[in-house]
Amino acid sequence: MKERFSEFQDVVETPAELRRVIPEPMHAIKVKVIDHLDELCQEFIAASPFVILASCSSNGWVDVSPKGDPPGFVRVLDEKHLAIPDRPGNRRIDTFHNLLENPALGLIFLVPGKGETLRVSGEARIVRDVALRETMAVRGQAPELATVVYVERAFMHCPKCVMRSGLWKPETWGDAAAVPDINAAMIEHARLSDTPEEWFEKIKADGGLKMY
Repeated sequence: MKERFSEFQDVVETPAELRRVIPEPMHAIKVKVIDHLDELCQEFIAASPFVILASCSSNGWVDVSPKGDPPGFVRVLDEKHLAIPDRPGNRRIDTFHNLLENPALGLIFLVPGKGETLRVSGEARIVRDVALRETMAVRGQAPELATVVYVERAFMHCPKCVMRSGLWKPETWGDAAAVPDINAAMIEHARLSDTPEEWFEKIKADGGLKMY
């Protein structure tokens, strides 16, 4: 695989090389990782309306998928387990395919206005227990599937990246109207002959605008 990066002259390839650039962290930062969801983690998750899931297939293909719903939509079942409901989407189910091959899952929880994020990782299963799914119903609609995670690592991440990005500061945002949208991307990337309006109508007819 080295040929993929052959144009670069100075590539870091060992932990020792990496540490020559970035020194060891403070001891407290190294040992802050816990193996369960304590009260602080549970409060953060209860306030979060948005979580990002990272999974990997058995052949190394990595997928990162965002999930969002009203705050607290991710349910903490106990200090070692949490459950994430699956709402209607594009039906690619990349995360689920990966979990069937490799159960490792990483999560980052965000809370609007909060710089800190919560990182959680562990082993996951795709669950259909009716009793669990019914507790995560929205507008009377229970999810068909839930991702249950056995927590192995959890820690709070510092707010520097959010501060640098100005993520929660509207005055720092650019013109979002100028950024390509999903319809334009679909037409270009899937090599469709539809106009944006025609594609939108197809999505609507297929149920792609269904929220719950």
